[in-house]
Amino acid sequence: MSLYAKILVINLMHIGDLLLVTPVLRTLRTNYPQAHIALLADAKLADLVKYNQNINELIAIDKKGYHNKLGNYLRAVQDIRRQKFDLVINLHANERASFIAAFSGAKKIVGYSTFGLGWLFHRMMKNRKAVKHQVESHFDVLKEFVGIDRTDDRGIEMWLDAAAENAAAKIWQEAFGSQQLARIVGLNIGASWPTKRWRNEYYAELADRLLDMGYGIAYFGGPMDVELVEETIGLMRNKNHPLVKVFTGKVSLQVLAALLKKCAVLVTNDSGPMHVAVAMDVPLVTMFGSSPVPGFYPYNNISILIKTPVDCHPCGEHHCDTHECMKLISVDTVMKYTIELLEKYGDRQGALPRKMGDFYPRIIEL
Repeated sequence: MSLYAKILVINLMHIGDLLLVTPVLRTLRTNYPQAHIALLADAKLADLVKYNQNINELIAIDKKGYHNKLGNYLRAVQDIRRQKFDLVINLHANERASFIAAFSGAKKIVGYSTFGLGWLFHRMMKNRKAVKHQVESHFDVLKEFVGIDRTDDRGIEMWLDAAAENAAAKIWQEAFGSQQLARIVGLNIGASWPTKRWRNEYYAELADRLLDMGYGIAYFGGPMDVELVEETIGLMRNKNHPLVKVFTGKVSLQVLAALLKKCAVLVTNDSGPMHVAVAMDVPLVTMFGSSPVPGFYPYNNISILIKTPVDCHPCGEHHCDTHECMKLISVDTVMKYTIELLEKYGDRQGALPRKMGDFYPRIIEL
């Protein structure tokens, strides 16, 4: 296996994509303990990885702001070239990341590339996300192109600072007072595509049933989910219940992770916060509609994934006129598995221990 003194890993995609790179970072650190390992990520997602213990440097690109101007973007590429990396690993085939990797000036460039830039890579990987988990696909890049035989897979990792933990503790206390962790269920009802979302009226009914049983409800999500959450709460019978709390769009990613850790169970769509919850070892129930289960299932063994019962799954479409895939996943079904996880894990104190080498959820095929 070649020795690399300076390594750059690139992923400029979304929350889940970035967190799914963390097993690669640990594997690189295990195999190259003395190397300078840098990670290039979207600046708005820096909270997810800025305390990662397996990197020496975080290079942040403001891809929708400062670096969206061509001159600033090209200067960022020049700055990376000046670092003279031995190895660049690009872990998503979008245009910005592929361009940075292709013109990084590294001695060796491997990974995924958008059309037209692959000829500048030393080795290029075909997209396998629909047939195997993204973490496993990333490991394939290391094995086939870097020469790493021994992966160090401890699951998705995210470290929190004391300020985030303290802020979450204060927010939680103000919201729920003396309510025990075993009594609060998180709901993450947003997703990047409408076709990934379980239906609003179903989430509203689920929340009402859980409140009737004495559980509290905590709504999560980002600023783009605020209207969606408001619409869903508007459908609830118990919309004015004192144990309905909304954290949607109000906290940083660090505080979001610390709050998720306080939930007994999270019910969620396939989304970024789902992967944050996995990193925090929170048991969850997730419903998969348009997205492929093999590529993006929650990477742990304490969760339940409900697979849509239609032949067109996974379509990968962003819009659908019928949305049968989610219509056919009933509230009764999701309620059943939510209660099952509450009974199994609801009384836990702190994070659940990880079972190394077993990062596969229970899959329910209706």
